Amino acid sequence: MATFNNAPLDLRRLLQKLVIMFSFSIICVSILYFLLGCCEPDLVDSSQNSPLGWYNKTVLREILTAPEYVADDSVDGNSSGKDWTASRRLPDALIIGVKKGGTRALLEFLRLHPDIRALGSEPHFFDRHYMRGLGWYRSMMPKALNGQIVMEKTPRYFVSPETPGRIHAMSRDIKLIVVVRDPITRAISDYTQIISKTPDIPSFESLTFKNRSTGQIDSLWSPLYIGLYARHLERWLAYFPLSQIHFVHGERLISDPAGELGRVQDFLGLQRIITDKHFYFNKTKGFPCLKKPEGSSKPHCLGKTKGRTHPKINPEVIQKLREFYQPHNLKFYQMAGMDFGWQ
Repeated sequence: MATFNNAPLDLRRLLQKLVIMFSFSIICVSILYFLLGCCEPDLVDSSQNSPLGWYNKTVLREILTAPEYVADDSVDGNSSGKDWTASRRLPDALIIGVKKGGTRALLEFLRLHPDIRALGSEPHFFDRHYMRGLGWYRSMMPKALNGQIVMEKTPRYFVSPETPGRIHAMSRDIKLIVVVRDPITRAISDYTQIISKTPDIPSFESLTFKNRSTGQIDSLWSPLYIGLYARHLERWLAYFPLSQIHFVHGERLISDPAGELGRVQDFLGLQRIITDKHFYFNKTKGFPCLKKPEGSSKPHCLGKTKGRTHPKINPEVIQKLREFYQPHNLKFYQMAGMDFGWQ
């Protein structure tokens, strides 16, 4: 009987506890909301004046454009009303070539810029997967904020005959970047990559000629064909004006990466944020690497597949290739409006 009489009292105590816990939860949520509301503008505003402001903006944008970020959500990051909505869209710029020219290095360097969102892998949409449609292509792109440049690289685009027309059908205003280097050095680098995967193929010298005794060059052999830059460029100029194509000097990308990156940033209409302070020269690999990024204890260099030691090629074969490429190079200089100085 005593237990029955105490039941209302126990119920009242339980209700009092629940009310107290609920009130306490509301207070905690209110405090958290107040703190977040105060701190968020400070993060953005301080990034404008701080020497590392561009880095803070990068971190914020990486968070907002992460795969798990919902495209329909938005964050009001400052009082100017800038749209911080992340979404997937078709690219504004493409690195279209050339293979073994330095395209991977260029892409990795450009990804330092807070206003560039670049796809890491090569989608090969315009040369291999075009039938999948632009919807599929868009889904491959990283999420980007309003004002950021979306880009990807597929070096095979430059030499694929059907690619210029397909890209033009997607966008007449797209910006195109081509990294070129001495076609002979590029061919040897290409061959070096091939023998790393299939070591039993014939020598570079034997593959260079259709007929060794007559000295006739096999210009259709892929490592040599890619280096016929003028022939490939003609197809692109049938669809795009030269003002929409920027040529990166592959040799200077190694000797002066900051200078080449500065010109690319100008071409893309971006502030020159990537400078010489971001690079150091790795003597072992023979090309520049990125200095230690924020939050990392190690510098960033390209993988083991980059900077392979080239095989020694017969000097007579090199001379034959110089004679073969000379008229093609001169025509390319004239078309591009730039002398690359290849011997």
